[in-house]
Amino acid sequence: MPGVPGAASLACISTGWLETNCYIIWEAESGKAAIIDPGTEDPRIPEWIQRRQLSVSYIINTHGHADHIGGNAWCKRTYKAPLLMHAADRKILHDPRANLSDMLGMQTISPDPDLVLEGSEVLILGKHSLAVIHTPGHTPGSICLLVDEKMLISGDTLFYSSIGRSDIPGGDMKTLQSSIRERLFVLPESTAVYPGHGPATTIGFEKANNPFMSPG
Repeated sequence: MPGVPGAASLACISTGWLETNCYIIWEAESGKAAIIDPGTEDPRIPEWIQRRQLSVSYIINTHGHADHIGGNAWCKRTYKAPLLMHAADRKILHDPRANLSDMLGMQTISPDPDLVLEGSEVLILGKHSLAVIHTPGHTPGSICLLVDEKMLISGDTLFYSSIGRSDIPGGDMKTLQSSIRERLFVLPESTAVYPGHGPATTIGFEKANNPFMSPG
C-alpha cells in the first residue's frame, strides 16, 4: 500500500469472507505498531508483524461488528496489548445478535476492552499520533482514526463512493450523515481515507462525489 509522506507506515490485510480491511500502522524507527480491526485469526497478520519485527502497542476496533472484532481474543493472547474501542459499542461485544455474528451463522464473542474511548483521545505511537473521532450512525460507538492529520482510518463510516449501513441494530442514517458531514468532511480534502471495506479514497473526492451524502 502506498504510504502518505510524513505519516506513519500503513499496511492493509483483507480478512474473512466479508473482506474486512485490517490495518497495521507502525513507526519505522521504533517498530511500535497498532492493529486496527482484526476481523479474523488471519495468519498474515503475525507474519507481517514478525517479518518487520514490530511491537504491538494497541489493538483498536473502529466498531463492534463481528467482522471487525473476530480476531480480538487471538490478538490479545498473542501480543498482550490493550484492546481499545468506544464505550457505546462495548455492550455488543458479548451479544451475537447485536454484533451481527448470529446473522452470519457464527457466535462471535470478544473480550472486554482494556480502555474505552469517548472520541477526543489522541493515541501516541512513537512520534506518530492517532486522533480518535467519534462518528456514530453505523453503530452508536463507531470511531475513525486520524493518523498524523494526513490519513483517516474510517471503519464502516465512510467508503469509496458509499457510507456505512444504517438499516441494522443501532444504525441511524441521519446520525451517520451528520457524523460524516460535521466530523469528517471538515478535514482537509487531501486527507487519504482508508475504509473498513474496499479501496481507499480521499475526503475531497467523497465531498464532491459521494451519492449518499445529501446536501447539508
